[in-house]
Amino acid sequence: METELNKPQLKIPPATMGEKLRQVGPGIVVAATGVGTADLITSIVIGTSFGMTFVWAIIVGAILKYFLNEGVGRWYLATGQTMIDGWHSLGKWATGYFGIYSVIWGFIYGAAAASTSALAMHAMFPIMPLWAWAIVHSILGFGLVWTGRYLLFERVMTVLIGVMFVTIIGTAILFLPSLGDFAIGFVPRVPEGSFILMLGLIGGVGGTITMASYGYWLSEKSWSGKGWISMMRTDTKVAYTLTAIFTLAALIIGAQFLAGTGVSIRDDQGLIQLAEMLGAEFGTPMRWLFLIAFWSAAFSSLLGVWNGVPYLFADFVKTIRKKKAPGKQAVSETEPAYRAYLTWLTFPPMILFYFGKPVELIIIYGALGALFMPFLAISLILLLNSKKVDKEFRNKAVPNLVLTACLIMFVYLGVNELIEIFTK
Repeated sequence: METELNKPQLKIPPATMGEKLRQVGPGIVVAATGVGTADLITSIVIGTSFGMTFVWAIIVGAILKYFLNEGVGRWYLATGQTMIDGWHSLGKWATGYFGIYSVIWGFIYGAAAASTSALAMHAMFPIMPLWAWAIVHSILGFGLVWTGRYLLFERVMTVLIGVMFVTIIGTAILFLPSLGDFAIGFVPRVPEGSFILMLGLIGGVGGTITMASYGYWLSEKSWSGKGWISMMRTDTKVAYTLTAIFTLAALIIGAQFLAGTGVSIRDDQGLIQLAEMLGAEFGTPMRWLFLIAFWSAAFSSLLGVWNGVPYLFADFVKTIRKKKAPGKQAVSETEPAYRAYLTWLTFPPMILFYFGKPVELIIIYGALGALFMPFLAISLILLLNSKKVDKEFRNKAVPNLVLTACLIMFVYLGVNELIEIFTK
């Protein structure tokens, strides 16, 4: 029997801006998934070191990610094909790359995401050890996604991103810079010693493997066909506007509260330290406010991956087994391959909770993180300029320029990351 939460969405694309804004949803999921603790840390670190200098870089980063996400959505709506279909059409190398990547990445990310969520929860409620909280978060994510009720999942994600934004922006309001300091940040400049950090800020604004899952979330909302492209673009614009605002708020916290203190926020544990500092300065409620924001950022990223990446894996399995009929074919959350990957994300990584994060796994995780975004960028350049897409929906000059810039930046960041990892 069809429940209210499982009813399909409107089949006719909304026409007015008001109607479009009321339908926004998949983009919120992308934003909530992509904006994690790493973005929070990067923004705070740069704000601490360089003040409001890189407001412009946050805006550029959001624009670049908009074009990447819009490309994924446009490919799906214009062709009826998923990103897996697109990669498979490029050759077995692309499909194989994703298959190997997803298995290794899933095992390591499963441990990392649950551990980060646990760290925030443990700071608020130290009634269990970290590994126990990590298991609780893994199972919570597993249970919510296993139900296969996308609209329930979307609503939970919307609440989490709402909490995350309100708490981080509320904290930033305490430290608002002068209008002059803020305006200076819009002028592009790169102080000495900041180039790699600047590129990391641009490249890290809300970008993860789950961007490739966007088409499945559009399908869950029953957005299908070229008529939905305008709605999809509005959805994506809202997502990356919110992402930019969130990242800017974190930059302000670093620039106005931590600058000159000598405190270094370099990892998730550093966010706990920052919460303690805020509590000491403004009282216990402020400490809780920031810890809740930290937890919301971590757990929303976990949920987004738990829901989104299994779509890609299930689609991959269907494709290599040649179980897909020609044309559009949705991947269900109840399919065995979907649930198998969800299980892979949840339970095997629990082994790592008892041993911490071995150096070898951190090396692999860093390398994998450096290798996916260039793959996505080159894929979209090839696919959206091909005859597989109707001429009117192929890339124009601006998307091609932006995606090429993304590719160059991600390759540079990836090479730099790999060199840094393997020369330590």
